[in-house]
Amino acid sequence: MRELGFYIHIPFCKSKCIYCDFNSFAQKDDCIEPYIKAVIKEIEEYAKLNQDVLVKTIYIGGGTPSYIKEKYIKDILKTIKANFEIIPNPEVTIEVNPGTVNRQKLECYYKAGINRLSIGLQSTNDKLLKLLGRVHDFEDFLETVRLANTIGFSNINADCMIGLPDQTIYDVEETLNVLINLRLTHISVYSLIIEEGTPLEKKIASGELKLPDEEIERYMYWFAKRKLEENGYLHYEISNFARPLFRSKHNLDCWNQKEYKGFGVSASSYENGIRYTNISSIEKYVNNIEAGNFEENHIVEEKQDREAMMKEYMLLGLRKITGVNITEFRRKFGTTPLYKYNKELTKLMQEGLIEANEHSIRLSKKGLDLANLVWEEFV
Repeated sequence: MRELGFYIHIPFCKSKCIYCDFNSFAQKDDCIEPYIKAVIKEIEEYAKLNQDVLVKTIYIGGGTPSYIKEKYIKDILKTIKANFEIIPNPEVTIEVNPGTVNRQKLECYYKAGINRLSIGLQSTNDKLLKLLGRVHDFEDFLETVRLANTIGFSNINADCMIGLPDQTIYDVEETLNVLINLRLTHISVYSLIIEEGTPLEKKIASGELKLPDEEIERYMYWFAKRKLEENGYLHYEISNFARPLFRSKHNLDCWNQKEYKGFGVSASSYENGIRYTNISSIEKYVNNIEAGNFEENHIVEEKQDREAMMKEYMLLGLRKITGVNITEFRRKFGTTPLYKYNKELTKLMQEGLIEANEHSIRLSKKGLDLANLVWEEFV
């Protein structure tokens, strides 16, 4: 059996945040029902051609999956269960945004087998939430967590952001204090990235908004790291912290170069050394599936040879705080990264960006700050 993680992309939102460049859409509610039907057909067609699949994890992301009717989520999960063998007690995650979820939806998710929530908070400061174009306030987030706990969810992540316009270290501290006190099992801390073509980029270019200095943003990161580790969270990936036993299994498999299959527009897949992505247009995606032209939705991005696979393994491995396991690399590729990438690793060590011993290669403190310089050596 081939073990795979499944990703399902739900591209619909109540409104678009000013920093977002994901393939997501507001005001396309008339597309929701035909889109869900198309996703279900894509899952069923894939099952016909791949009867050797064992599903390890399921991740429903977006967009805002909690924006659409809960019955659509239930129907997708029902289709997966009816068509594939699934490991016992798999991790099943759904992304939810406060302001788009209620008790009825959460109860439906729970009964359908979802056992992990990833809640988009970003900040406990309502002024910052409004600035970002979020559809919720801090109280909405607290109510979402309260309802989730009452219903029985015991594995909850919250996303928060640093480096926001007008954000201070005190805002970051307040957000972390709240999440720690709520005893959430997982916390993601993402640095704001200014994506080309977003409303946020235009506001910053015009001077309407101003970002914190890079030095301050880095201080926010190290403050968050120290604060969370002091309170029992394991820093296991550049932006992710978890209580013991609650690391994201789906994401860890991706960082460990395991295979996965994506369903829906813009969903990425990695199988047999091939990376491909579904097209981004909802209308074309639905039309192709209704016409039975499933392959028309696939855009092959890369057919990896052994060299490309090894480079990617290094890139993904260095995202993890434990780094690249040398024994695992040798087992998978029949050589050691210390030999294969001697030139690159020597340069990075001389620059103080990585640390290496006989067991692993990982980012140093300086490397965590300048990770892009490390990635450039392997791209």
